[in-house]
Amino acid sequence: MGTFIGHVLPGAGFLFIGLWHLFNTITNYARAPWDFYARPWFPVIFGGKKLRYLELATIIAGSCLSILAELFIGPQRHQPLADDWSIPPEHLNNFEHSSISLFFLIYASVALYAGLNKLPLPPGALNVIGALAFSQELLLFHLHSADHMGAEGHYHWLLQLILVVTLSATLLEVAFPRSFLVAVVRSASWIFHGAWFIHMGFMLWIPAFISKGCHMVHTEGHDVVKCASHEATMRAKALANLQFNWYLATILVLTVIFYARTVGIYAEEAAYQPLKCKPMSEGEMKADAEVEKQNFPDGSQSSIDVESLEEAVKLIER
Repeated sequence: MGTFIGHVLPGAGFLFIGLWHLFNTITNYARAPWDFYARPWFPVIFGGKKLRYLELATIIAGSCLSILAELFIGPQRHQPLADDWSIPPEHLNNFEHSSISLFFLIYASVALYAGLNKLPLPPGALNVIGALAFSQELLLFHLHSADHMGAEGHYHWLLQLILVVTLSATLLEVAFPRSFLVAVVRSASWIFHGAWFIHMGFMLWIPAFISKGCHMVHTEGHDVVKCASHEATMRAKALANLQFNWYLATILVLTVIFYARTVGIYAEEAAYQPLKCKPMSEGEMKADAEVEKQNFPDGSQSSIDVESLEEAVKLIER
């Protein structure tokens, strides 16, 4: 993760999965709000059974690629250990990043195995495993061996705020599986997680985007952003706070717009959907006639006043 690509690729993964979750969560609620139930993952309903587990397969593939990149592709010797099989200080962060990916790999593998083998998991089990993955990410970023300081550390501190929200919403879904708000917050936090990862990749690894008065230096085997003065550091932190708020506002507005549009579409479909009545067979009509004779032996068809019924229909049409 300590590179531009190492931030952008994982960020894109979190972003697209978050968008996928938000789309399905709002759509499912709009279709049947009385029957809404939060899901830890969503199957792909088009493309047949081969694409059903595409979300889980994407998480597994991304996690494996991340582990390979951190431990074998990224290091110059294509392995992270020293000659005496110890972990050198410059590769501690590689093991930390790969440990985060390991938990997401476990989460997706358990979900995939349970789905393929029809294994009934306890309610909320996948949420708990997912929460463990986010808790590990939060812990390792909070106690990062790279010891992020200054502007770079502030960007990572803001990322931890997003992780706290994601972790909390994931656990709350266990207690409130029918809460639409909790499910939306969790999905939106995935989007924010991915978008902020991508943003950090640009702001901390592309010289043109680095805050004025700060520059990238190579120290202790890593490239880090250093600011020339205290004023430059404070300015960079203030800009990070503004960018964080702008991302949050954008995600909030787009979520509300998408919710309003989706609910409006399904409300229109429900309002104008024609009633589909199954035609009665001749036998059913005779049986219905016999029931009417038993219920109304005097020859009347119904105890409901016809005029009152016509008035009620007119009121509904208005």
